[in-house]
Amino acid sequence: MTALLSEANAQMQQENFSPDLDTEEWPSMQLPASWEEADTALAAFDGFVWFQKTIDIPERYAGQAMTLHLGRIDDADITWFNDEKVGQTYGNNNFRTYEVPASVVKAGENTITVRVQDNAGNGGLMGPVNQMYMELSGEQTGISLDGPWKYNATEPLPKVDMFPSEPAILYNAMINPLIPFMLKGVIWYQGESNASRAKQYQTLFPLMIEDWRNQWGIGKFPFLFVQLANFITGGPGDDSWAELREAQLMALDLDNTGMAVTIDIGDSTDIHPRNKQDVGKRLAIAALKVAYGQENAWSGPMYESMRVEGDSVILTFSEVAEGLMVVPGEKLKGFTIAGADQQFYPATAKIISENEVSVKSPQVAEPEAVRYGWANNPKTNLYNEAFLPASPFRTDDWENLQNNQNEI
Repeated sequence: MTALLSEANAQMQQENFSPDLDTEEWPSMQLPASWEEADTALAAFDGFVWFQKTIDIPERYAGQAMTLHLGRIDDADITWFNDEKVGQTYGNNNFRTYEVPASVVKAGENTITVRVQDNAGNGGLMGPVNQMYMELSGEQTGISLDGPWKYNATEPLPKVDMFPSEPAILYNAMINPLIPFMLKGVIWYQGESNASRAKQYQTLFPLMIEDWRNQWGIGKFPFLFVQLANFITGGPGDDSWAELREAQLMALDLDNTGMAVTIDIGDSTDIHPRNKQDVGKRLAIAALKVAYGQENAWSGPMYESMRVEGDSVILTFSEVAEGLMVVPGEKLKGFTIAGADQQFYPATAKIISENEVSVKSPQVAEPEAVRYGWANNPKTNLYNEAFLPASPFRTDDWENLQNNQNEI
């Protein structure tokens, strides 16, 4: 892997331009376009393609500085005007605008040569048409740069699967180089891509935490993480995000860990909710406890135990600060309850002491289990007096999970 990456990096640093570049036998391609669409032979080509276009400069423009506009190029380019390198840019969203010195602008034929580097997906001069032109003194000339360009595919990049979800890609590139440096702790904000494999995450996540601690060799340093926020995903009956939140909750069994619950501050239509300030505040509160040993209300209510009293389930919570509370003006919501048939029904819930909640439903005479916030995008409002939200949870371990097959 290291050798392949070094080879790819060396190729990216090369320019290989020569004024004597022989383009006589090169075919033509209509630009703007991705080369994958314009030439079927390049449908799977990632690497370097040379493009060259000859333009005619009127006598009245000769010897004057001009501006070259090439539009968007995917992914990177180095560009020459005649024999002069006029610029290079990385990033497929950047519009290429290069200044051409007066000394290289001549009357008659002039050549524009572009070495395009594409790392993955589509590559080429992508336009749009109205962004491909020559400019003089702030005004567009009549010299358009769309249309036929000669091209030649040279060296493909080594085939390396760099998708970040592949095993070890992110770790090797982003984490392993940091191991020689001292750290106080880690903040982890991830889990969305694992929601379909929550059962597996129950094993993988703690293993990752323990492995990082072993790699650094400085003891069980604090590891704080963010529990998945609320988000609309999946169809009816899909509770994959609830299952992933449960897997994250289980990681608190490890020493020196803390979790920021965000079930109330997500965006139901945005998988990357923008409210990171409250996320940061909750992580900071957890860090004061876990990393710095302060005696503070660092977490929202955590389910501790249950007992059945008649047709009700009494839930006991830890981390209640000065006591449990509900959002002012609201009734408790987010609870469901089930009997031996494992069918859950919406439940009525109320706070009955500083650390207890009573849950019941007329549809369940002999309850056996309760769940709270057990949905991808639940409506919840149980807090402690520090106004930190309760983590979603379930009291049962019934194997109704769609992720049963995802054992290690």
